Amino acid sequence: MKKRTEKFYDNQELIHSPKGRILRIMSEYVGPEEMFRKNKIQDTIVFFGSARTQPKHMVTQAIEKAKADGSSVEKLEQLERDLGMSRYYEDARELAYKMTVWSKKLKQSKRRFIVATGGGPGIMEAANRGAAEAKGLSVGLNISLPFEQSGNPYISRELEMEFHYFFMRKYWFVYLAKALIAFPGGFGTFDELFETLTLIQTKKISKHMPIMLFGNRFWDKMIDLQGLADFGTISHSDLDLCYRTDSVDDAFEYLTQQLTDLYLEEAPTTD
Repeated sequence: MKKRTEKFYDNQELIHSPKGRILRIMSEYVGPEEMFRKNKIQDTIVFFGSARTQPKHMVTQAIEKAKADGSSVEKLEQLERDLGMSRYYEDARELAYKMTVWSKKLKQSKRRFIVATGGGPGIMEAANRGAAEAKGLSVGLNISLPFEQSGNPYISRELEMEFHYFFMRKYWFVYLAKALIAFPGGFGTFDELFETLTLIQTKKISKHMPIMLFGNRFWDKMIDLQGLADFGTISHSDLDLCYRTDSVDDAFEYLTQQLTDLYLEEAPTTD
């Protein structure tokens, strides 16, 4: 019997061809939308930060091993630097835990303020981990890269997604987000942070979205927004777009107060 001709939407050669690009882009819009709908997720809180930041216990073990092996001074200095940065892993984990516990107490028909990350290691893993330890859902918006592992083990399996296109991944970062927390990170963190700030500044994002820069020592050294205002390349009012803090408790208080004032009609229940 003659084999039936493939339908066009089953034709893998077409789907993966340049002509099929629009279909691939559409799938990265419709697919996540359906996953969020099925899981009754109304909005998210996005955690950005370095994929290289490690848990404190792992860095401590590496230092002990390096000393036992007689590693170089340069190696030990690098590990001591990593130990200092590990506090941000622990802080992201704790903050995600606290935000998840808080969100689970909300009397809402849909799931509110679900932790969302880029799905990778480092700060992303820490935030997904904190949400999992609070027995809550969390989202992982992975991106397929040749040199970076995606899909940390703490993402809720039903909310783990894999993107090919950065711009579609960024769309889903921002579309459902009601707050963004940027921990110390590299090019990717800066890209995501400044694109979001640009969208807010230009009113392409009309909703109110608190932007938090966590880690004063890092951000004070990396970003001088006051300098941009002094040179007139941004308005002085733009300086109020970011809230800086170095404390998990302060971050939690600020975020919950902002989210309550902006988006909730009632406060969470108490134990």
